[in-house]
Amino acid sequence: MFTGLIEEVGKISAINKKNDGLKIKVECNKILDDIKLGDSVAVNGVCLTVVNIDKNSLDFEVSNETIKRSNFKFLKINEYVNLERAMTPSSRLGGHIVQGHVDTTGEITSITNLGQHTNIKIRFPSEYDYLVIEKGSIAIDGISLTINYINENVIDLNIIPHTWENTNLKYRKVGDIVNIEFDILGKYVAKMLNLNKQKEDKLKNLLENW
Repeated sequence: MFTGLIEEVGKISAINKKNDGLKIKVECNKILDDIKLGDSVAVNGVCLTVVNIDKNSLDFEVSNETIKRSNFKFLKINEYVNLERAMTPSSRLGGHIVQGHVDTTGEITSITNLGQHTNIKIRFPSEYDYLVIEKGSIAIDGISLTINYINENVIDLNIIPHTWENTNLKYRKVGDIVNIEFDILGKYVAKMLNLNKQKEDKLKNLLENW
């Protein structure tokens, strides 16, 4: 489990394709402090397991399912990625609950400088619109952000200077594809409402056919 507060921006230094996915090497520094084999790290918001540790890098294996769901299919050497170690029981939950299980990807449609702040708009697949609400939480490349506004299937985000300087957003361009994880609480609520609706429909059909 993660909080969506990025600890470090790393850089992809190697990508090896395998039949069952990818093996990637990420150059980093800060998160190496207490890392060990088998630990979970969010890489652009994707929960991955550390399979090898060097003095200035970590190796991860990426499954085909993860590649299918995320922007990892577009990864390039020297690309910058957001890194966050899994939270500990004593950590402050400064962002929101981020599982590292990416739901889908979105496309950056605009990046506007607003002085100290930056506005970013991201188009996401319309079938997920029921999971997005104004002032709700969303994870973009693993970054915990608050949705300002929604225009159909485009979300409007305000990026504060600290987030801009300490994540890979400053390297993003219009047209880039980003990972999206919707709020887990919203997903559970949507699931329960759908189950209740199914039960109501079933009961209605039983009564109509009595």
